[in-house]
Amino acid sequence: MKILVFGLGALGTVYSCLLKEQGHHVAGLDRETVVNAVEEKGVRINGIWGEHGGRLDETLSGVEQLEGKNYDLVILTVKSYETGEVARQIARFISPDTYILLAQNGYGNFEAATQFISPSRLILGRVIFGAETIEAGISKVTAIADDVIIGSPANVIDVEILEAYSRIFNEAGIPTRTSTEVMKFVWGKIIYNSALNPLGAILDVPYGKLAENQHTRKLMDSIIEEIFAVLSAHGQETLWPDAKTYRHAFYKQMLPTTVLHHASMLQDIQRGRKTEIEALNGAIIKLGKQYGVNTPVNEVISSLLQAKEEMGS
Repeated sequence: MKILVFGLGALGTVYSCLLKEQGHHVAGLDRETVVNAVEEKGVRINGIWGEHGGRLDETLSGVEQLEGKNYDLVILTVKSYETGEVARQIARFISPDTYILLAQNGYGNFEAATQFISPSRLILGRVIFGAETIEAGISKVTAIADDVIIGSPANVIDVEILEAYSRIFNEAGIPTRTSTEVMKFVWGKIIYNSALNPLGAILDVPYGKLAENQHTRKLMDSIIEEIFAVLSAHGQETLWPDAKTYRHAFYKQMLPTTVLHHASMLQDIQRGRKTEIEALNGAIIKLGKQYGVNTPVNEVISSLLQAKEEMGS
């Protein structure tokens, strides 16, 4: 299978490395400095999934280089705020038979991509394993809370096609399963990330420390409560009937597997990059305003994170 990984950050490196190791034709697209490093050293991962490495079949540093190339699957791992623009750019190059997997954080990726690409070609992924960039082309897998979930939010892609991609990822060593209710899983991760990521970045501590401290625990509880109030107004169901049930799963099942994980937002700030706060707590704030639901804690946390982003680490 011919696969293009658009974005060779922490997640893109994991996907490109493992899929290449499994024998697929894998291309990677990123900025020139990253491409140069990958061309020189290949892609490598380490951590809880072991040591893996390989050299990609193609490395591209610009979207225009997609001219005349056809891929079966494009995996988008770019930041959420880049999704719409990247979808616009690649729409004219991808074939009618190409599927695009959106493997990003936050709310709005599917909605942004559908402005340029048919929902019948878009697969949405809930990725909940943690990976950190060691250097360009090298990632460390730090934790996994559950399988990757893939699906079609509008349920317009044949389940057999989704199952086929699940098998491909599983064979490559990326635990994956399909669901006809993928948005429920996506929202589960949005809640998880909104509670942990900005606080972990602001305070520069791993997730486990946030659960141990009574003050940060209270803040996370409030963030979760506000999100469930917004989702109720939005008419979006989750895998949990209410905030209390979610919090129990959050502290007892989800957090214990990621206690040593550091927030990706912290990594972004340390590298002088923009964070995805607008697709997480920022999205909650916007939806809250749309439905008349107050979200004061999310607003304060979002403002603090944006201030840290502007000031640097």
